Amino acid sequence: MNTTTAVNALTSITLEVTDPAAAESFYAELGLGDRLSLSEASEPSEGFRGFTISLIVSQPANAEAILNAAIAAGASVIKPAAKSLWGFGGTVQAPDGTIVKVATSKKKNTEPPSRRIDDVVVLLAASDVPASKRFYVEHGFTPGKSFGSYVEFDTPQGSIKLGLYKRNALAKDAGVPADGSGSHRLVLENARGQFTDPDGFAWA
Repeated sequence: MNTTTAVNALTSITLEVTDPAAAESFYAELGLGDRLSLSEASEPSEGFRGFTISLIVSQPANAEAILNAAIAAGASVIKPAAKSLWGFGGTVQAPDGTIVKVATSKKKNTEPPSRRIDDVVVLLAASDVPASKRFYVEHGFTPGKSFGSYVEFDTPQGSIKLGLYKRNALAKDAGVPADGSGSHRLVLENARGQFTDPDGFAWA
């Protein structure tokens, strides 16, 4: 493992929620109980909070299983599960307001369904993607996939993936209006320390 990449990896995320107990139960149902932390929200937030969490799975049946579990646990449907040109997936909004997308590039099932999550990807809305990309490069992150309004950074195997997406494009992909204000209600963590990016996302 590249030491520099590991130091600058997104090691964990903390969501600020109004009801930590309810949120803990919800994210446990999604299989994310060990992937994120929760804290009680202290700042107001309105509309689109500027990020999405994508759960990448290996086949459509797994996406459906996770989406159905999320809905049963109280999530509201934004985009119903469906096939598309790129694969299969759907988007829901958690009771705390977090937007969760579940997707796979596969269009056919090849094994019994499960709720196994292969990758967790946090996409941050950037008002100026090139400027935000430069900021993260200056903080030691190495760009991987990069095209137009989208950047994904290299991360160690098994860690949470991090990407940047133009705000309007990310909101459109999520299926919500781009308008929003107040706290992101998201804290990102890595081994380097505290900083805040150009769009106000806090790192601890």
